[in-house]
Amino acid sequence: MTIRTRVAPSPTGDPHLGTAYIALFNYAFAKQQGGEFVLRIEDTDQVRSTPESEQAIMDSLRWLGLNWDHGPDVGGEFGPYRQSERIDLYKKYAQKLVDDDKAFYCFATSEELEQMREAQMTEGLRPKYDGRGLKLSKNEIEANLAAGKPYVIRMNIPEEGTFKFNDYLRGEIEIPWENVDMQVLLKADGFPTYFLANVVDDHHMEISHIFRGEEWINSAPKLLKLYEDFGWSAPTLGHLPLLRNPDKSKLSKRKNPTSINYYKEMGFLPEAVLNYLGRMGWSMPDEREKFTLAEMIENFDMKRVSLGGPVFDVEKLSWLNGLWIRENLTDEALISRFVDWKFNSETLAKILPQVKTRINTLSDLVELAGYFVSGMPTYEPDLLTAGKAEEDVIRQALQFFIWDLEALRTWQKSEIFAIAKKLADHHELKIKVFLEPIFVAISGKTSSTSVIDAMEILGSDMSRARLRVALGHISVSKKQAKKLEKAYKVYLAN
Repeated sequence: MTIRTRVAPSPTGDPHLGTAYIALFNYAFAKQQGGEFVLRIEDTDQVRSTPESEQAIMDSLRWLGLNWDHGPDVGGEFGPYRQSERIDLYKKYAQKLVDDDKAFYCFATSEELEQMREAQMTEGLRPKYDGRGLKLSKNEIEANLAAGKPYVIRMNIPEEGTFKFNDYLRGEIEIPWENVDMQVLLKADGFPTYFLANVVDDHHMEISHIFRGEEWINSAPKLLKLYEDFGWSAPTLGHLPLLRNPDKSKLSKRKNPTSINYYKEMGFLPEAVLNYLGRMGWSMPDEREKFTLAEMIENFDMKRVSLGGPVFDVEKLSWLNGLWIRENLTDEALISRFVDWKFNSETLAKILPQVKTRINTLSDLVELAGYFVSGMPTYEPDLLTAGKAEEDVIRQALQFFIWDLEALRTWQKSEIFAIAKKLADHHELKIKVFLEPIFVAISGKTSSTSVIDAMEILGSDMSRARLRVALGHISVSKKQAKKLEKAYKVYLAN
């Protein structure tokens, strides 16, 4: 049997460090045994999935040096490799489960299901689907289908007993069926959920081992039961520990930059980032901290992964990156890296139109445009609140701006400005006043070249990272954070 692993990201946002971490360990496991690595795109969320996000994911994984043997851009014998191109296959298998009494139609509306959950919580019960679809007679089901009533297909889950499976990293795990919901497999729009699509795809793509994050442990019974229901042999399943912030909380963009592109734009070497990710819960037999991907593969043993939450510390990564620069790059190679990173004609072509009318000597460029090629700008935090708006208003406007930008599907200045204008109006601020703290957050100055143009040039990852740093300077208490979340929901509702 060919050892074959995969990574299956959803193209719904920035390429995440967690995706690279999972991809690396699946890649190293397969390659250490002469196997193959598959990239599959889970784009069944048609509202949030974008081609730009898909491309960013592929670019970032390739930047790190994680190349796939099968995927949407390289092809392969198991294609297509985008789930949106395999919809008919999922429908066929969902119907097969219904025909075999392994799944059932549910015609309940979202309002009915919400009432069900509220009633359960009132009774002190854990919200869970109550199996109402199983109580419909054959005649009722046929009448609903004939009437064109919307439905989902749910999997049939036992009400009693437990499910046991052997985790590659954790040994035997036992989960009571009462804790497992009757999962929706096919949504009302005809698109599959994660569970159905992954089982069908992993079977057809002959995936031998699946290593994923530990947050998915409780869903393992549903996943593995689907293999039983289809009569298929299940791949070996293992759950890797989650990446953590230095305070041991789950890695999140509020406490650590989580986008791979951020580290690329900051000037980290891909070798160093990959090296550091490789140290997340695993180590070389000789305990050395700096190693190449090839060295990791040669010495890799998944059984040696520590299950304690590995801490992703940017300062430690910076130290390791410096080690790579000093010990592995000649002066000529370092010059080449600088050019590839920022000091190239393509980058300058974006920056020069912003500053050309303001420079009298070439040296003026450094002062005017230095923030385009720097990391986090340094400034006195008081500058953020030195404008005409009150601090509480700035805090809320800045937080709303970050949240709106996180939901932005395409990073274009017209859309960035539209968000800024809408928020300025909402907070009854002139657009110039609204942008005052944004200028500081992005450039480190109270004024600069067009800040909206600058944000487009800097890109989504760096822009949002600088805005989050600025919000941190203003500081948001837990009480304020809850208040902001409530206010933002009201803002969205209007």
